[in-house]
Amino acid sequence: MSATALGDDPFVAHRSLLFTVAYEMLGSAAHAEDVVQEAWLRWDEVDRATVRDPRAYLVRIVTRQALNRLRTLSRRREEYVGEWLPEPLLTVPDVAEDVELAESVSIAMLTVLESLTPTERAVFVLREVFDVPHDEIAAAVGKTSAAVRQISSRARNHVEARRPRMRVSRDEQQEVVDRFVAAVTTGDLQGLLDVLAPDVVLLADGGGIANAVRMPILGAKKVANLLRPFPRVAVNATVETFPLNGGVGVRIDDEAGGPTIVSVEIAEGRITRIFAMRNPHKLGWLDEAIELRR
Repeated sequence: MSATALGDDPFVAHRSLLFTVAYEMLGSAAHAEDVVQEAWLRWDEVDRATVRDPRAYLVRIVTRQALNRLRTLSRRREEYVGEWLPEPLLTVPDVAEDVELAESVSIAMLTVLESLTPTERAVFVLREVFDVPHDEIAAAVGKTSAAVRQISSRARNHVEARRPRMRVSRDEQQEVVDRFVAAVTTGDLQGLLDVLAPDVVLLADGGGIANAVRMPILGAKKVANLLRPFPRVAVNATVETFPLNGGVGVRIDDEAGGPTIVSVEIAEGRITRIFAMRNPHKLGWLDEAIELRR
């Protein structure tokens, strides 16, 4: 296929959308990329003249492939060692300007979506994030339009009860994350207590491979005491902020402890949830994406 033809191909035009749909359904950039590649192979074999609406057709292919994979992954996650957190995704700063999209790909929201069934998750992502019509969703998930409306309502109510409490501007995120990083890297106990909400929760994902707490840590004092020793135990550590999942993330590289990616949820100027991703199997795709951006 020529470069000109590729440029005009609907798959190329909608690739970003297809990847985002798959990522929000799966919580894994690597698996989402696999799904998009599978969709391309199917698209490459189809007679384009028979496709009335290429976007709807491609979304349907990706949704079905992602659903099949999600059902398999859901069974594996039941046996996962410790907390399971989504795979971090490098995003461009511009994503933060699209508030709804930024929230939908945040680690906090993806963690909430994990509490839905695979079909509920697919319906929620397609309807609430991308405003796909009910009849197109029905074709993608193999349900009637009436059933999709019921599933959509149930999933929306479920997510609304658990989603992040308030939206925060990128500037406020950066300011709070900078305070957090300064307190962690200096071992400033009071600085940590000032930036952490009293009921903060820390979740860490080591996957049984990297050292990480396996149960949630609850409360500012316990979280602060866990983080305070960092400057004493870290070896040649580097800490930097970068655009992560539509917000501001933190990358820690430590010769003693290995890499950690941190995402936070913020409300009223304080951190309410900390997500620490340390499973190296989940960081490979992010490392490759960072290298490509350089």
